Amino acid sequence: MLLNILDVEATCWPGRVAPPGQITEIIEVGLCVVDLTTRTRVSRHRILIRPERSTVTDFCTELTGLTQREVDRGLSFSEACALLVSDHEARTRHWASWGDFDRRQFTEQCAAAGVFYPLSPFHTNAKQKFAAAYGLSHGPDRPEAFRLVGLPLEGTEHRGVDDAWNAGALVLNLVARNAWL
Repeated sequence: MLLNILDVEATCWPGRVAPPGQITEIIEVGLCVVDLTTRTRVSRHRILIRPERSTVTDFCTELTGLTQREVDRGLSFSEACALLVSDHEARTRHWASWGDFDRRQFTEQCAAAGVFYPLSPFHTNAKQKFAAAYGLSHGPDRPEAFRLVGLPLEGTEHRGVDDAWNAGALVLNLVARNAWL
């Protein structure tokens, strides 16, 4: 069984408050496909998305590494959603994210943009699963989870494609512990 693990990066500002006239928008979707049967991460993908109602600030670039120039070459949000469906079976394949921000952001942005929600209703909050499996009162961030299980982080934190890949490793850790689904 294949599982899509998504991680989104979005426009952001210091203090998390958008300036007047701007909204939080997805600018990158990182996707890691995990084969739960073979217990392997089988592929990784990156979709850049051009924001329509916000800009990438210096703060956002410092956090994510993404620049306005880079995301200006990305797809529209509706094109990215269509790509998720056509190339990654997103409407039918179970999916997971580290926390609930990614699911909420897709839900809100689809509603605001009038775009059909591209993701399956079968979502798992991997951060909650991890907390339950390790007897924690709350889900740790990815770096802390990696420290707890003794795995090395790969790539750059707050880069969607790397964060999805790393979340895939944590999901496989839960699979190995018989703590996933």
